[in-house]
Amino acid sequence: MAFERFKKFNIDPLIAKQPATPRDSSRLMVLHRDRQTIEHRIFRDIHEYFHPGDVLVLNNTKVFPAKLFAHKATGGKVEVLLVRPQQDPQVWTVLTRDYKENAELDFGDGLRGVMLGKTPNNEVLIRFNQEDILPFCHGHGLMPLPVYIEKARKHEGLTPSLSSDKERYQTVYAKYEGSIAAPTAGFHFTQELLQKLKDKGVRIVYITLHVGWGTFKPLRGEPQQHHMLPELAEVPAETADIINAARREGKRIFSVGTTSTRTLESFTENGLTQSGKKWTDLFIYPGYQFKAIDVFVTNFHFPDSTPLCMVTAFANEDFIYRAYSEAVEKKYRFYSFGDSMMIL
Repeated sequence: MAFERFKKFNIDPLIAKQPATPRDSSRLMVLHRDRQTIEHRIFRDIHEYFHPGDVLVLNNTKVFPAKLFAHKATGGKVEVLLVRPQQDPQVWTVLTRDYKENAELDFGDGLRGVMLGKTPNNEVLIRFNQEDILPFCHGHGLMPLPVYIEKARKHEGLTPSLSSDKERYQTVYAKYEGSIAAPTAGFHFTQELLQKLKDKGVRIVYITLHVGWGTFKPLRGEPQQHHMLPELAEVPAETADIINAARREGKRIFSVGTTSTRTLESFTENGLTQSGKKWTDLFIYPGYQFKAIDVFVTNFHFPDSTPLCMVTAFANEDFIYRAYSEAVEKKYRFYSFGDSMMIL
């Protein structure tokens, strides 16, 4: 099994249940691939590692309150996680543990749905009685926090979902709704830090990848046996032009998060990043040859996760294992609301 040795770490006490306040006060572990050395910094110091003309790539997707609750005709309660709309805007792909074909669901406030069937990925299709259900989500839905955060909060007697999550489970630059999970590597940036980078001559650009549940689908074997579920990604023309110009000038591309990295790698061939919009199922694991990025900013990930595969592809597994060992020893905060790692 891939990355089995990472499972020996006792991570549970280190799981971050709340984000750092302020955002850029989180810790930053800096890995130098050329020297195989590790530094321990604070995230607000990240500007020191940029040079004028470098490019910072951020994913500006926005999480929407995708967790809904409904009642069946029998009165039983059903939890539904919206994943993505189908071509027919009244039909959504959802995740739910309580499936029965043709079951009718009452979400309240006039919203109703019926379960149509299942997809090959074991998702459920629901036809709603309305085309635009996002206003209902904003009025009644909950932010789809990772299950481990809700469990950790419950374990400590905390409320699983807090009102502050609607603001803090987003990046400060979130713009386009469509994700059921946040691009968490970007949580650490503040508007002030972004301005400091701009003042230094760093070019900040955006891509959009709407994060689905496939990003968090655990590995059940070796990476070669895993298939990523497609996610919708877009690279604007301005972003592609700035990246290509920087590459010609010998400047570096800093990619924030696995989602930005998957997008850039999906849209780059022969040294050029193309603009456009498409579904990508690119899965990056050790052996992959990166062609789009120079520096990778990420968080600390689960052992059996696709994000960890990408990290160990960018920096060899032994180096990442040593970094995780130091992170545990020095009590770094782990996972979505946790601390940050930058690999140079």
